Amino acid sequence: MSAQFDHVSVVKKSNVYFGGLCISHIVQFEDGTKKTLGVILPTETALTFKTSVPERMEIISGECRVIIGDNTESELFRAGQSFYVAGDSFFKIETDDVLDYVCHFEG
Repeated sequence: MSAQFDHVSVVKKSNVYFGGLCISHIVQFEDGTKKTLGVILPTETALTFKTSVPERMEIISGECRVIIGDNTESELFRAGQSFYVAGDSFFKIETDDVLDYVCHFEG
């Protein structure tokens, strides 16, 4: 896994969610694909994100607890791991530490 993305364009304006608990930037690749690079700050309650296309969330640093879709049990994900969320679905995520992630849009 590479530590950086080369030959990309970055949208300068940030995406800010949940009052600043999640901040990301869009990275656009030469082949037309895009990803977001983001940070989630420690949360007291789970943050709910809706998906319109399939997404793979790659955890770069930190760890988080995630409930995907209608599942009732959370799963723990740490740096170096990722989880997949189908399109037109949602996931709930919470963390006790600063979480760095890359969201890969796969649809």
